[in-house]
Amino acid sequence: MSPPSVALVTLGCARNEVDSEELAGRLAADGFRLVEDPAAADTVLVNTCGFVEQAKKDSVDALLEAADLKGEARGPQSVVAVGCLAERYGAELAESLPEADAVLGFDDYPDIAARLRAIVAGERSHPHTPQDRRRLLPISPVDRTAAPVAPRSRLTTGPVAALKLASGCDRRCTFCAIPTFRGSFVSRRPTDVLDEARWLAGDGVRELFLVSENSTSYGKDLGDLRLLETLLPELAAVDGIERVRVSYLQPAELRPGLLEAIATTPGVAPYFDLSFQHASPTVLRRMRRFGDAESFLGLLDRVRTLAPGAGARSNVIVGFPGETEQDLETLCDFLVAARLDVVGVFGYSDEDGTEAATYDDKLDADEVLTRTAHVSQLVEELTAQRAEERVGEEIEVLIEENGEWDTVGRAAHQGPDVDGTTSMIRRAKVGELVRAVVLGSEGVDLVARPL
Repeated sequence: MSPPSVALVTLGCARNEVDSEELAGRLAADGFRLVEDPAAADTVLVNTCGFVEQAKKDSVDALLEAADLKGEARGPQSVVAVGCLAERYGAELAESLPEADAVLGFDDYPDIAARLRAIVAGERSHPHTPQDRRRLLPISPVDRTAAPVAPRSRLTTGPVAALKLASGCDRRCTFCAIPTFRGSFVSRRPTDVLDEARWLAGDGVRELFLVSENSTSYGKDLGDLRLLETLLPELAAVDGIERVRVSYLQPAELRPGLLEAIATTPGVAPYFDLSFQHASPTVLRRMRRFGDAESFLGLLDRVRTLAPGAGARSNVIVGFPGETEQDLETLCDFLVAARLDVVGVFGYSDEDGTEAATYDDKLDADEVLTRTAHVSQLVEELTAQRAEERVGEEIEVLIEENGEWDTVGRAAHQGPDVDGTTSMIRRAKVGELVRAVVLGSEGVDLVARPL
């Protein structure tokens, strides 16, 4: 009898990608056969995203698409929802989406193989009632890190892989529900992070993309807030690793030592993924965040003093409750002055269970759309200008694929998936780090010539 097969479909961020690979590792270790094509699997496991409204819709669409395959002759027997949307809504999602055979929460992950076998056998799964996961963790750092490390099976090939530093978040931003379903911030032990880095390097990975909900908090629950500064050189020294990249930094927590470590450590990309969210101090206080345009520009100046070619990206929320035209102008003026490489622009929408959803001074939905379109157009122009400024710069490009006519990769200032690429008219080995000079740009993408 052939082993049961499973296909994983992943929505959302790089942290979700790591979760999927950990689930895949558990399933493979317990006798499941991993397949790429959902139509060829006994079970389709959809790792959902529950961050914003569009992500929720995409997750539901993916579940429905997988459920449609069950009517085919060789289609899957079951479709199972896991991930943030499943954890966040539990029984409510199961009731509203009967096309899914089961909705499993994070607590089901350690026994995922047994759960899937039972579902395929026809047993009815009882979805959980969601609760605030911030209340589930012990206070002791020793207890927090005692759980065994999950195995991991890579679901993609290529020279770049995400590596999880931590899970959860202790911040209380009024617009964000992530801490309630991801839980409190829990750092992974440095030894576990290093062991996984070596394993990834042995699998051909050349760039480590460090992910968490807030990388600047790494180590605080282990009693050493400077732990990331000491870990970065160790990760960069792992045999086979050419580049280490840190994601998701909180500006208010970016201490001078960590800033310097990211900007100057050999093998660490001078790349600053800074979660500004806005530039008006009034709006930021209502978001329960800290800073203003002046302090943010000062932070960027310190970064560029240490690393003139450093990459800097951010996300901003437009149309937050109470945002005035003056607040919007402050944001736009900041974006002009900041010279960011990439900016993600999000129009505000209420999120279940957040404080901001209770505010009574919300903007009209059409006004939010108008402001979002205005900022998006400005950002498109500004980031294209920033790319043009890089013409003549020498960069190091990590090669990720060879096309018919060119080679495509990313420079140190370009993060995976959303920060643009660099193309060169020369074939090179995937995983090779090539020094090049920038010849031109198109939007945020660059064209370069190898040196």
